[in-house]
Amino acid sequence: MENGRTQFLFPYQPYKIQEQFMQALYSALDQGKVGIFESPTGTGKSLSLICGALSWLTDYEEKRRQEAAALLQEGEASLSTSAAQSSTSSSSAEPDWITDFVQKKAERDLVSKLKEEELKRKKREERLEMIRNNVQLKYAMKRKSGEDDEAFKLLQLSKEDQTETPGDQEDEELIVAEYESDDESKSRSRFRAADDDSDDELVEEHVTKIYYCSRTHSQLAQFVHEVQKSPFSKDISLVTLGSRQNLCINEEVLRLGSIQRINDRCMEMQKNKHEKQHHEDGVKRKRGPAKSVCPYYKASAMQKMRDDILGTVHDIEQLLKLGRETHSCPYYSTRLAVPPAQLVVLPYQMLLHEATRKAAGVQLKGQVVIIDEAHNLSDTLSCIHSAELTGAQLCRAYSQLTQYAERYKSRLKAKNLMYIKQILFVIEGLVRVLGGKVGQNPQSQTTQAGTEMLTINNFLFKAQIDNINLFKLQRYFEKSMISRKLGGFVEKYAGSGVSLHTQSSSNKENRRTEGLNRYLQTLQSNQSFAPVPSADQQGSVEADKVLSASPMMQVEGFFMALTNINTDGRVVVHRQGTLSESSVKFLLLNPAVHFAQVLKECRAVIIAGGTMQPVSDFKQELLFSAGVGEERITEFSCGHVIPPENILPLVLCSGPSGQELDFTFQNRDSPRMMDEMGRILSNICNVVPGGVVCFFPSYEYSRRIIAHWEASGALTRLANKKKIFQEPKKASQVEQVLSEFSRCIQRCAVDSIGLTGALLFSVVGGKMSEGINFSDDLGRCVVMVGMPYPNIKSPELQEKMAYLDKHLPHSGGRSPGQALIENLCMKAVNQSIGRAIRHRGDYSSMVLCDRRYSRPATLSKLPTWIKDRTSTHTTFGPAFAALRKFFQEKKQKQM
Repeated sequence: MENGRTQFLFPYQPYKIQEQFMQALYSALDQGKVGIFESPTGTGKSLSLICGALSWLTDYEEKRRQEAAALLQEGEASLSTSAAQSSTSSSSAEPDWITDFVQKKAERDLVSKLKEEELKRKKREERLEMIRNNVQLKYAMKRKSGEDDEAFKLLQLSKEDQTETPGDQEDEELIVAEYESDDESKSRSRFRAADDDSDDELVEEHVTKIYYCSRTHSQLAQFVHEVQKSPFSKDISLVTLGSRQNLCINEEVLRLGSIQRINDRCMEMQKNKHEKQHHEDGVKRKRGPAKSVCPYYKASAMQKMRDDILGTVHDIEQLLKLGRETHSCPYYSTRLAVPPAQLVVLPYQMLLHEATRKAAGVQLKGQVVIIDEAHNLSDTLSCIHSAELTGAQLCRAYSQLTQYAERYKSRLKAKNLMYIKQILFVIEGLVRVLGGKVGQNPQSQTTQAGTEMLTINNFLFKAQIDNINLFKLQRYFEKSMISRKLGGFVEKYAGSGVSLHTQSSSNKENRRTEGLNRYLQTLQSNQSFAPVPSADQQGSVEADKVLSASPMMQVEGFFMALTNINTDGRVVVHRQGTLSESSVKFLLLNPAVHFAQVLKECRAVIIAGGTMQPVSDFKQELLFSAGVGEERITEFSCGHVIPPENILPLVLCSGPSGQELDFTFQNRDSPRMMDEMGRILSNICNVVPGGVVCFFPSYEYSRRIIAHWEASGALTRLANKKKIFQEPKKASQVEQVLSEFSRCIQRCAVDSIGLTGALLFSVVGGKMSEGINFSDDLGRCVVMVGMPYPNIKSPELQEKMAYLDKHLPHSGGRSPGQALIENLCMKAVNQSIGRAIRHRGDYSSMVLCDRRYSRPATLSKLPTWIKDRTSTHTTFGPAFAALRKFFQEKKQKQM
């Protein structure tokens, strides 16, 4: 295959930069590179990724097909000639047939392997062809599924009649199976066997594919819609993966709400199904209530749905609809579709976290990975692999596990009891580090406030758990599924008279723990009946939600985090007045260690985003640290499709009254600075039509400055020109605020009721600075107040800076820690100001209000297409004149 391609299938005539993007992407994939691709939002990045990558995939498959055919021909030819030769001569001491056999075995093996692969490929293609073309078959299936509907409804009705009775007989599923630490494979292979017997065809090899991942489900859905619009939509087999919470269609399970409980219930229903099959095979079943199984988990229906998924491109909404129509589980059907799929679309977590990746059946060996919206990849990796536990969670886990062991001690094997004791011992150590004791109410235990940062080893010593083998404990968690069983135990006995804390033999002990029992039961009742919280309880409602299920999963996650290499992470011990509020948090300092595996296994990795600047630090922290050589890295960055005169970026160093703009931590609260910012906004609102979006560096500062404007009357003056909207506190209200903001701007454009549009107050890094478009009239001007530096006093950030200073080289006279601070700030700025331009005909102005933006080092971190047009103004007059002229010209053009 040639290293490039000049022609690409595209739904319309691509822009020049889209062609360049696709060519660069094609050769990066072809040469197995790690590519960093920057393409501003609004330049059709998704379509370029789709058409470039899928063009490469089709060419690659064609090339492999031709190579295999040539090899097969060659092999068959050499076999026939060697057969002819062997019959004519042989002078060696060995019999002819031995020499023959040795010579031809390798050739025969190769030929049969090639034939087998060719046969598999043909079968796959024929099957897909049949799925796509055989409409009659689909109708026949639909008729059959209509008949199945009745049976399905009857099954649901009979299931509703079943009632579970408490008792020891059915507690079997809550008991941890016999555990042998040296023979971990036993239970797994036993479970697998049940799985495999059901359908041999479900297990198949993975074809060469592209894994595309992004941050949110809405971004993934957007990508799938782009694929549906592309010229490849008819020929590509695409599967979208998601969590059970996103893909489950069993209403009874979905009602459980929390992702952990949904997962547990689903696994339990599956297990019941396997047991049911086992009993049907002639094994006598113990007496006890009937166990519910999931009516959607049927091999034949899932096989049919898998074929439908591979035949037509579906997004998550369409998958759910298809699942309901075919009475088949979308979660498991999509997993079955992974091996033969050519394009797998999945969220970050599923690809970047090894355990989740394995569970989803994602295999990276020799495949292509595209990570989109990757500007925060380093932070994302750190977050995915960090873990936090509160004192309340630890006490609760301890209480539940003690009770579990007490209840089933006669039925648990010695090995299990030993590991359960070790888990309890570690939890006790963690509570001790927080300054508390496990047997008492965590809310009434006071601790000395303070924050401490420790290396993993020092933390283990301090907690006095350094003698426990955490790797063995982690393996025990995995194999015994103790967290899941404990979750089932807690759910089953919640509020049924069984106290949620172990009853001790001594009455004195009972009195001491009475408070804790009451506390845990109130938590439990919160879960069951969800009473309306009083005003003083409001704050703890969120915490209660986290605690409502068994916290053992979080404990397991924290134990796993402690198995990282000592230098790669830190443990933050945060004591906060009471034990229940205090927490231990594992902080991953070296995200490269978890990314290295992806980079090593994949054929090629493409890291794409709208703003990837500054790239040098990104390479240093994630790629070089993971062992990637400079020669394997390729970079591509393109400008914007908009004409340069459609943007006006301004750096303001002072306001209308001559006050210098310096929003440093020391100066930003001065009334003079706040008043000046009010005057600047007032002037901007006078000349900018439509929507103005104003970003503040933090929630705290936005609250203070808006309160100041309210008191001084500046807010009223602003409200006379534009209707004011504020970023909501809850993420669920964002949509509503945006639609009202949008409607107001549209109304003002039609009939000017004294208002010229709307003004939206938002926060950098908040709910509106990412993934939301302020296109056209929604964002004619973006104002950035000050520089959004992260909190330098945060112990986590200080530790990260110290780690980088120690492990990364210094460049340009700055330490890597200092560079991190500046990069975090400028990445946030770039994300926010890039929201305003969304397509070729769009136009907008960006006003950066702080003299520090005029520094060359800071300006260099802006995206190229903005930086090249930026003008710096030391006084306000010329900047304001430029702004007025910009919008007057645009108005005349439209007329």
